[in-house]
This record gives sequence, structure tokens and C-alpha cells, in this order.
Amino acid sequence: MTDVVIRSLAAGEEDLFDSMPDPLPQLRQVGYADGLAGGGYRPEHTWVALRAGRVVARAAWLQPPGAVGAPWLERFDLSAEPALGVALLHAAHEAFGGPTRYFAAVPAYWRRSPEVRAVVDAPMAAARLAGLTERVERIRFSWAGAPLPTPSGRYTFRPAADATEIRDLVARIPDPAVLTGKEIAETVGGVDLATDPLSWLTGPPRTWRIALRHDVPIGLAATAGDACYPMIAYLGALEEAVHGELLADAVETLSTGGAYEVVADTEAYRVPMVADLERTGFRQIRARLLFTP
Repeated sequence: MTDVVIRSLAAGEEDLFDSMPDPLPQLRQVGYADGLAGGGYRPEHTWVALRAGRVVARAAWLQPPGAVGAPWLERFDLSAEPALGVALLHAAHEAFGGPTRYFAAVPAYWRRSPEVRAVVDAPMAAARLAGLTERVERIRFSWAGAPLPTPSGRYTFRPAADATEIRDLVARIPDPAVLTGKEIAETVGGVDLATDPLSWLTGPPRTWRIALRHDVPIGLAATAGDACYPMIAYLGALEEAVHGELLADAVETLSTGGAYEVVADTEAYRVPMVADLERTGFRQIRARLLFTP
């Protein structure tokens, strides 16, 4: 790799990042220029590998303004051999004082597409060789007006009475099934969305939906309609059987409030929750794989 130059960008070189063609144009993600304008991307946190003056690898670490955590690798594209990607990551990690988290975004059903695998396998291999380990895959789903299932009548739903009711139920639910934006809450705000959602979701308690069986609360969902986009930010229950109907109720609440699209995230290994999302009319739009040092 004697003809390769690996370095961070200097101020005024922002267009160099976008000189490399986007290898996954079908993937919905914030553009680099928009990230710069918002302050999350910075030239000094952006690294490129140039071969004969052409960008053959690029990596952009993201750190939104006000974030309490360290920057994390958000964009990593590689059109050369994995060894070059490893060299780029090692150089950047040395500048950062050590390896960082990497959230690898991929299109939905990426394992089924040889064309997508040909794009994403190289940077993921480079990340592993650079000392990062794959931990979990989270899938983003989108509902965009599909008919909602008819409720069974076994459960009733109402708005949360107050923050105390929300906290009490959250404390009894050890493993919520839907946590949308979990990574951002943790890396930006230092908040564990599973155990302390109200520190991140600061809307009024009435935006939370409570599921009841025989008038006893058994689950809750946060309908964050005033976030960056309408979402099911939290969904958990004491009984897994209520997940699907609680989800449909939350979507209906957001739709009645004017939402045309609703997003929700869950881990790929949660097969029953994935099935509930798909039965409710959600469709997979992307996945994110977490790699950690």
C-alpha cells in the first residue's frame, strides 16, 4: 500500500468525502453534507484513504452537538481490499486515543442480496480485523398507512395517568421489545432507554399508551409524535401476548394525530416482535449492526 495516503480531512475538503460514489444509494441515511451542517460530522473526525488521488475508503465519526459520549463510526465505505480499511481504522483509532463503537447501517434483508453483501462484507471484515466485535443487529421498521389488525377485545388501552405510572411499569418490565433510537439515547444523552426512558422522552405522560387486562396495567408504549419523526420509542409488557395489540393501538394513536409514517426498532433476534411488527403492517427499511472494541 505504498501508493496509499491515509489521513483526516482538513477544513475546506468536505467535498472529498462525497467524491467517492455512494455504494448503497438505496439506504436511507443522513447525507454527509447535512451531517456537517448539523454539526455532527466534522472534518477532523473524517478519514479517507486515497490511491492515486482517488478516495477508495472513507470513514466518518459522528458526535452530535451536546453529546456526552465519544464519537462513533457512522459511515465506513471501502472499495479496496479489507487490509486498507484496517489501516485506515488503525490510523483513526490512534488519533482518537483508542477504538470506538461502529454502527454499520445496511439495507433491509441485506443477507439475501449478493449485490449488497459484496458492498458491506469488506468494511465489516476490516472492522473485525481492526479489533471490533459484532454484538447485535437492530432492525428499523416503517409503517406507512397499512390497515391495522382488528383488536381481539381481550385488552383495553388508555393514556398514561402520570410519570409515576410510567416509571412503575418500566421498573417491572425487564426487557422491552421495542426501543427506537436506543443507540442515540445512549451515545448522545448517556441514557439507558430500557430502564430510564423519561430522561430521554420528555413529552407529556399522556403520549404514553397503557395496555390493561381486566383493568390491570400490563404494558406500555411511548408514542413520540413530536420527535424527529413519529415513532414507537418504547414498547414493553409483562405479557408478550399483548405486544401486537399494544403496537397497533400506539400506531393508531399516532395516525389519528396526523402521522403518515411511524418507525420502530427492534433486535433481529426478537422473532415474535418482528412478526408482530409485520402483522401490523410495518416493513423493514434498514438494519444497524453494532461493533464494539
